[in-house]
Amino acid sequence: MISDTYKTIKDISGGIYKEKGSRFIATAYPVSDTDEIKNILDNVRKELHDARHHCYAYMLGHQKDTWRMNDDGEPSGTAGRPILGQINSFDITNVLIVVSRYFGGTLLGVSGLINAYKTAANDSLNNAVIIERTVKEYFQIFFTYDSMNDVMKVLKEEHVDQSDQSFDINCRINISFRESLHEKILGRLDRIEGLKYEYLGKH
Repeated sequence: MISDTYKTIKDISGGIYKEKGSRFIATAYPVSDTDEIKNILDNVRKELHDARHHCYAYMLGHQKDTWRMNDDGEPSGTAGRPILGQINSFDITNVLIVVSRYFGGTLLGVSGLINAYKTAANDSLNNAVIIERTVKEYFQIFFTYDSMNDVMKVLKEEHVDQSDQSFDINCRINISFRESLHEKILGRLDRIEGLKYEYLGKH
């Protein structure tokens, strides 16, 4: 059976870690795509322009198949990787964590940096509300007016969400349902004569 749920954070949340004068300010954001991530990173760099580093990691997709980490000038592996490690340890996705560092004048060393970025990221997620979301598939279906009763019967019995309807000689409805119900619902719709559908995507 397809797993069509995933965990993410509900809202933006923050965390902080201080060590030897350096401040590590972490912010976790719920995100849905790389364009949104790019805009957030651009805004963080403008708003916290006096920070020395803006290190980050993100995870996207309910199957956690898109991710990236960035050390932003810190020694390789000391910032982005521990941030991503916290995202993984909380088992969440569709999240971006940015940790901005204000340098305090004292070098922390590799292990000190890893601990600082890990702890700041952890704090931001401990302060977040973690929620479970359901992956939904979206389709547009087309059918004749004569098939209306058959179509509505399926949509009602399967609790399919409907939007953007157009009823005429030829009818059109945008529908959405849980990904795990894909075969069941489309199987029933396929049995309605003349009905066609177009896949619009999922999220």
